[in-house]
Amino acid sequence: MHAPPLRWELGPVARIVLCRPDKQNAMTAEMGELMLRAVAELDAAAAPRVVLIEGEGRAFCAGGDFDVIAQNAARTPEENRAGMLRFYGAFLSVTRLRVPTIAVIHGAAVGAGLGLAMACDLRLAAREAKLGANFVRVGLHPGMGASLLLPRLVGAAKAAELIFGGGLITGEEAERIGLVNAAVPRSELRALVDAHAARIASAAPIAVMQAKATLAAPLRRELDQALAHEAAAQALGFATRDLREAVAAFREARAPRFEGK
Repeated sequence: MHAPPLRWELGPVARIVLCRPDKQNAMTAEMGELMLRAVAELDAAAAPRVVLIEGEGRAFCAGGDFDVIAQNAARTPEENRAGMLRFYGAFLSVTRLRVPTIAVIHGAAVGAGLGLAMACDLRLAAREAKLGANFVRVGLHPGMGASLLLPRLVGAAKAAELIFGGGLITGEEAERIGLVNAAVPRSELRALVDAHAARIASAAPIAVMQAKATLAAPLRRELDQALAHEAAAQALGFATRDLREAVAAFREARAPRFEGK
């Protein structure tokens, strides 16, 4: 019996932890189902005042698991469209939590992993962390709400730069452009997270939950439409040679050679 790839802890400062450190916490359907359970249990509990979203090991989350991406290449576009809606919806259920969420980005937050971090209310990062919306580097349209979330945080022009190039930036640069709330040396990140969490947890809980609901309402209204468009676009991407080339390049540890086919 394998250890669950995601766990959660109750308390005034609750935690949801991605637990696939050997895979840099790459996302799977099983993790998504556990995320749904975690959100439901935390939301039903009286204790939480704030929820930390964290990753074990070196990374926050490296995005979608390449084995899953390879499997999707063998499915029909309709199967992939429906599957991606379920997959992203499960992880983005964090937006429905009644209390504020903080993404603790101590290491890489890439692709869908960055999408999860952007779905949180606050993002605190290590300056050394690497962040990026690298979807086009694996032959895919942005997903996990990135096409909506990234422009909301950094503006349309900077979002276009990050999405079209698919490159990575440091936590320090992410703070400068507003992608994260603050970035500090990795050795100081835990103290920063604890201070922010304690400040939220000590505030009037009803007022905080009301404010959370007010701030989240516009995002929730727009997110379903964005995810539907992303899922349809990615369903087409999974059928391309470029996607298969990206998977092969990843497995062979080389740069992909895209042909636009």
